[in-house]
Amino acid sequence: MLITGFPAGAFAANCYLVAPAAGEECVIVDPGQDAERGIEELLDRFKLKPIAVMLTHGHVDHMWSVAPVCGAKGVPAYIHPDDREMLSDPVKGMSILAARQFLGGMTFSEPDDVRPLEDGAVVPLAGLEFTIGHVPGHTPGSVTFRSGADDLDALFTGDLLFAGSIGRTDLPGGNHQQILRSLARTLTLPDEVVVLPGHGPQTTIGDERQTNPFLTGMKPAKKGL
Repeated sequence: MLITGFPAGAFAANCYLVAPAAGEECVIVDPGQDAERGIEELLDRFKLKPIAVMLTHGHVDHMWSVAPVCGAKGVPAYIHPDDREMLSDPVKGMSILAARQFLGGMTFSEPDDVRPLEDGAVVPLAGLEFTIGHVPGHTPGSVTFRSGADDLDALFTGDLLFAGSIGRTDLPGGNHQQILRSLARTLTLPDEVVVLPGHGPQTTIGDERQTNPFLTGMKPAKKGL
């Protein structure tokens, strides 16, 4: 499995391209601010053909470029229904101060083709299968995507789980108790699962279980992802 990406824009939100191998179809995960150029460079470098965009949640730093990317490529966008409204109204997921600072008078619109993601669904795309986990707390519609191959078992966590930290819950729609329950579900996964977060470097479930101070003493949920 090929996974490549880059931190997009001023928010440095990780945008990923996922494919079985170079020269194949791919899925774009979280095209953030000014992500179009970086996406084009990776598509050309690895000879990839995008067939879908998948969003871990609706915050603007992760979906800023979703409409132009989907429109230019003629591909659908996948998002959990609880976060869909932020595609056209990102202010609903931001503080008023942040909206004024970063958005000004900008307007957003959702792509022509928007498809829902549901907890436990397995979505086949680009020759891969993505298992969806609904993990509210950072936002109501936050999700993870798990996809594996013989050489890699990867979990795209968005802003649920980072290397050494977890997602914030002080923005509109955030809920601290919910994110703790979502993290407990995530900790049911095997130690070797590679965590590809929405910001910062990759890590593993095992490393976070042992060293993440926000997970100290947390027991895995009875019902896992």
